[in-house]
Formats: sequence, C-alpha cells, structure tokens
Amino acid sequence: MHKGALPGGEAMTKTMKSTTLLIVALLAALGLIASACSSDDTADAGTTQGPQIILGAQDFGESAILAEIYSQALADAGYDTRIQTLGGFRDISMGAFASGEINFAPEYVASLLEFLNDNAGTASGNLSTTLAELQTELEPLGLEALEPAPGVDTNAFVVTAETSERLGITKLSDLANLDSPIKLGGPADCETNPFCIPGLRSVYDVDLSGSFVGLDSGVVATALGNGEIDMAVLFSTDGRIASENWVLLEDDQNLLAADNIVPVVTAELIDAYGEAMAKVVNAVSQKLTTPVLIELNRQFDVDKQSARDIAAAWLADNPIG
Repeated sequence: MHKGALPGGEAMTKTMKSTTLLIVALLAALGLIASACSSDDTADAGTTQGPQIILGAQDFGESAILAEIYSQALADAGYDTRIQTLGGFRDISMGAFASGEINFAPEYVASLLEFLNDNAGTASGNLSTTLAELQTELEPLGLEALEPAPGVDTNAFVVTAETSERLGITKLSDLANLDSPIKLGGPADCETNPFCIPGLRSVYDVDLSGSFVGLDSGVVATALGNGEIDMAVLFSTDGRIASENWVLLEDDQNLLAADNIVPVVTAELIDAYGEAMAKVVNAVSQKLTTPVLIELNRQFDVDKQSARDIAAAWLADNPIG
C-alpha cells in the first residue's frame, strides 16, 4: 500500500506568545505518543505495510477469476496487490515463485502435490491427508498453503452428447469396451499427470497415449465443439459443459482426487502480515463452493465477461467481513 504524505503546517512566527508555544508543543508531544501507540497496535494486528502481494494467474479463465477475487478482496482490506499473468503450465507458476516474480497463487491441492512429488500418486480423495502431504512438500520451498476452499475442480473427461450416444459411453469404465481408442485432447501434461492418461491406464485399464493430442488449455473446449477431438480434458467446473449440453463421463472407479482450490503464499508474506492477511484470504476461500465456481466460469466462458468484472460483481454480492 502506498504511503500518503502528511500535510505540512505553516511556520510559526517569531512573535507567537510563549503560552501558545507551550500549548503547541504539548499537543505535538501528545500527537507523537498517540501515533506511536497507533503504530504498535497496527503491527500487533498485522500491518498492511509490507511487500506487495503479487498474484500469479495462469492462462485459463478460472485461474484469472480466482486471482482477481483474492487480489480485489486483499486490496479492499488495504493491501497493495497486483496480478502477474503466467503461462498455462504449473512448472511456469512454480518457477515464478522461485524467481520472486509472484508470491501468491490460487492452486489445486491434489494436482500441486503430485507435481511437487514427481507424480508419486499419493494424493487421494481425502482432503486433510492430501493437504498435509502438500504442506510437507511446500515447506522446503518457502511456501505455505492457506485454508482450502470447499470448491473442487478436478480433471473432467467430457464428450459431446452425440459422441456419448453414438459410442454408448456415459462413464469412464465404458472406454474399455470401445473397439478403438477414443481421440483425447487436453493440456500437454496429461501425458504425465496421474489424474489423466496414467490414471486412466492404471485405474481403468485404458491406454489413450497413442491417440492423445496435446493442446493449449484455452482451446481444448473449442476443439471438442469443432469435432477435432472425441473427448476433452476440461475442468469439472467449466461453464461450457452445461451450456453446450456436453456429457461429463462419470468417474465410476474413483480415479480423481481432492483438487480443492487452495491459496499458496510465500513464507515472506506470512511473516510480514501475520494472521491478518490469512484471515482475509481464508474468508474468501470459504465462500468458493463448486456451484460458485461453475457459475463464475460460465460468466467468463459463455457470457464473455472479463475476470476483473466477474470478481468485482461477486465480491459486491459476497462481502468479506
């Protein structure tokens, strides 16, 4: 937060009476004492005077919306914030933490854990254990996860209604019964992400590595709609799934894990702002349910509203106390 300059007083003339000088001096002394007490109280409560909070936003709608929501809520609470746009892959965002380019990012519990532990497959549907493992991985990096949101956004395997009817597939286990592998499109990390191609192979005995098309996150849904791919890896909160009447294949053998939204921050921010900043961030997170995420994404993907405007309207309707 930028400091404002204190207004200056006019110089006292040499003819001011001694009694007036005494009063002014006493008032000034009292003002200094009050100022010192106020400064101490602010420091104890968690001052907003400290490093700028730089939020990393990856190049997909939900990340941009979440970054705006957290940024605007923190700015309303008196913190100096800005958003740094990043690429779409997690190695870029984690590299931005390491270089000091960002110090805050909205993340996903299970997916981030698997990225940091080299896809060891230890993430599960149990949020508390998965979050505890994530904290262990983050600590040596000088990072900390704050409270996760109730909202979950996992990988979703989606087909058009026409494809679902033609091939007779409504759940992931149906893929094993197809005569030939379905053409899957998704982000490039699907090839190594344990909740994508490796997970389909290990949990469903379905190998789509030979028919996979790597795409930028922002064009996967378009490719599905245009018929360039048969199945898309989208986020389960993508607003286009409902608006386009697409079919989200049921994860009937529990491949997917606890991918709750979770803010990740540097230890430097925690040290600088104490619990005051965390309180604001956690209050935001608790309002971010899965239905809320779906609606926010619909406004971005379908209504074509900007992430900034979506966040501002949501915060106006959901004030952070």
